[in-house]
Amino acid sequence: MEIKRLHVGKRLSETAIHNGTVYLAGQIAEDTSEGIEGQMREVLGHVDRLLNEAGSDKSCILMCQIFIASMDDFPGMNTVWDEWVPQGHTPPRATVEAKLANPACLVEVCVTAALR
Repeated sequence: MEIKRLHVGKRLSETAIHNGTVYLAGQIAEDTSEGIEGQMREVLGHVDRLLNEAGSDKSCILMCQIFIASMDDFPGMNTVWDEWVPQGHTPPRATVEAKLANPACLVEVCVTAALR
C-alpha cells in the first residue's frame, strides 16, 4: 500500500496518508508570544490547513491528543477547542500535561483523521 507524505523534512513529515487515514505530526504555535488561547487558535489553524491539503477536515478527526505545558491552561485551551470543534463530530481526545520540547510552546496537538 502506498504511503503519501506531505511537507517532508529531514526529521519528520507534517502529514502521512495511508489506507484512507491522515496522520498529522504534532502541531505547535510559531508565535510563542501568545498565551494559551492564542497559541491554541494558531495550532488549530495549522490542523485545519494540513487536513484540507490531505483531503480531510475537522469533522473527520478520529482521535486527538493534546499536550499542554500546564494544566492551569486547561480551561483556556478548552474554550478555544469548544469554539473550533464541530458539534456532533467531537472526536475521542486525550489531554495531558507534558514538558514540551520548546519551553515557550504552551500546547501541541496531534490528530488522526479519515479522508473525506
